[in-house]
Amino acid sequence: MGSAAIQLAKARGAKVIAVTSPAKSEELIQLGADQTVSRSENLIEALGKDSVDVVIDLVAGEQWGNLLEVMKPGGRYAVAGAIGGPMVQLDIRTLYLKDLSFFGCTKLEPEVFANLVHHIETSNIKPLVAHSFPLKEIDAAQTLFLEKKHTGKIVLSVKDSH
Repeated sequence: MGSAAIQLAKARGAKVIAVTSPAKSEELIQLGADQTVSRSENLIEALGKDSVDVVIDLVAGEQWGNLLEVMKPGGRYAVAGAIGGPMVQLDIRTLYLKDLSFFGCTKLEPEVFANLVHHIETSNIKPLVAHSFPLKEIDAAQTLFLEKKHTGKIVLSVKDSH
């Protein structure tokens, strides 16, 4: 989802800053990110308070509070994952004093999918397949997934699993 978020944001003309592991930094720059910041860095020091208009978060976890601090007043926060940890702490004053908007992103309007397909068909974005496995090797695919070193999707093929 992160690679798609980068490409979609770039297609809309955004400057993209990706928070990632150092091992994935160059891949994300090649994909279209303008800048990367290591997950281990202090986001406030790396980016500055009130410096980001929109956050698309697929991780949550320990850095969550810092994401809100780097957001500009009136900023928008969208979340579609919590692999870094689902429980976060919110100083409610940050939400209302900065007039932030929060969005959960799991169910989208039908036109969103059609728009995504259009972007793929016109090569504005390219789905990334990191690895492909026959269904019978689902255990190997799951092991690779848990390592979290891949960029893109891990695909299981049904036709190759006989």
